[in-house]
Amino acid sequence: MDPEEGVPPTVKVTPLQQMLASCTGAILTSLMVTPLDVVKIRLQAQNRPFFKGKCFIYSNGLMDHLCVCEEEGNKAWYKKPGFFRGTSDAFLKIIRNEGITSLWSGLPPTLVMAVPATVIYFTCYDQLTALLRSKLGENESRIPIVAGIVARFGAVTVISPLELIRTNMQSKKFSYKELHQFVSKKISEDGWISLWRGWAPTLFRDVPFSAMYWYNYEVLKKWLCEKLGVYEPTFMINFTSGALSGSFAAVVTLPFDVVKTQKQTQLWMYECYKIPEPTSTWAIMKNIVAKNGFSGLFTGLIPRLVKIAPACAIMISTYELGKDFFQKQNAQRQQY
Repeated sequence: MDPEEGVPPTVKVTPLQQMLASCTGAILTSLMVTPLDVVKIRLQAQNRPFFKGKCFIYSNGLMDHLCVCEEEGNKAWYKKPGFFRGTSDAFLKIIRNEGITSLWSGLPPTLVMAVPATVIYFTCYDQLTALLRSKLGENESRIPIVAGIVARFGAVTVISPLELIRTNMQSKKFSYKELHQFVSKKISEDGWISLWRGWAPTLFRDVPFSAMYWYNYEVLKKWLCEKLGVYEPTFMINFTSGALSGSFAAVVTLPFDVVKTQKQTQLWMYECYKIPEPTSTWAIMKNIVAKNGFSGLFTGLIPRLVKIAPACAIMISTYELGKDFFQKQNAQRQQY
């Protein structure tokens, strides 16, 4: 290959550079996708006013977080007054009346976990992919599936205790000293495994999503490169592949997302008030089908796609762009 046509494939990106690229992608994704969820929550609060103690899911495009309404008045960002006729009207009125920064309300606390989780996930995926390709060959089609599953499993497992701790900090307004005492007491009473309460329903959704996403992403990227006659995938190829593969995975795993939302809400109520005791994932799923039919498992499909498609597209294309930048920098250093 002519050096002017691209970077030689022997030039590698270091794990630190992969972490920097994924961190940049995570922050950019959050900044661009969060306004969609802020507007959605404000519309929900307008149609069905949030009472004190109500739980809702807040998403920054990278992770879902369980939030609780702690204030009775209109001071909280999710309860600010205003009548919106629809999504576009809500965007315009929020910007005009509250300032453009209101579209990123609630973002900082979620970034504390979302960015590290994304960095772990993407860096592990790339490292595992490189390792498996060196062992099994470049054309082994199962590599993205295996690497995606292991990387997501690791990221969810690392972050799960932090999610539980954050939930308790929100519910009881612990100081850091009280939080340390709470965690120590929980470990002594129920063991270390108690810090991973709620871990299973997250895995049921995120691991299949990850396996399907990475497999379809690699296949689509390769197919688009062949169709367009290019050797290396462009920004738009990565963007399109990310959006399509993310949308497909989101549709297939939606039932587990619905169950996870209910499970998280039950978990919140259990941690706060000790009732009701959370039920199993399969019990929740059977209950949803019994009440709302099979279609109940696909509740919220359109809102999920509206967030997942751009989030996946922005994250992966930014990540690949960052790696390409570092790869070219490394190539230049090798030449000198």
